[in-house]
Amino acid sequence: MQANGIVSVASNHSVDITVDRLKGFLNARGVMLFGLVDHSGEAQKVGMAMRPTKLLIFGNPKAGTPLMQAAPSAAIDLPLKLLVSEDEQGKVWISYNSPEYLAERHGLSGELLQNIAVVKTLAEKAAE
Repeated sequence: MQANGIVSVASNHSVDITVDRLKGFLNARGVMLFGLVDHSGEAQKVGMAMRPTKLLIFGNPKAGTPLMQAAPSAAIDLPLKLLVSEDEQGKVWISYNSPEYLAERHGLSGELLQNIAVVKTLAEKAAE
């Protein structure tokens, strides 16, 4: 984990395949995909080049609401996000905010940490 709380996991797949895998895992777990932002696609629409970069925004109100009840500031970091991007060498990375970082940032108890710990599992499974 970097000092800013971001964790990055190397993926064995392209950005698009990694995103598809993540969408499948979210669906299988009954987790809502609130949005998919295609940053590189939007850049291309305005004539700018950007390496493949997509952001998945997802969550489960049953898991997220208790966090926001305990610490309303947590709403700025929820729903959870997974960033899938390709670096200069063509390597694909899945990045997310560490649940521990978010808990510390918002003063959340350890028991609430389990509500957002799924992000790590999702990233690791999609990277395989």
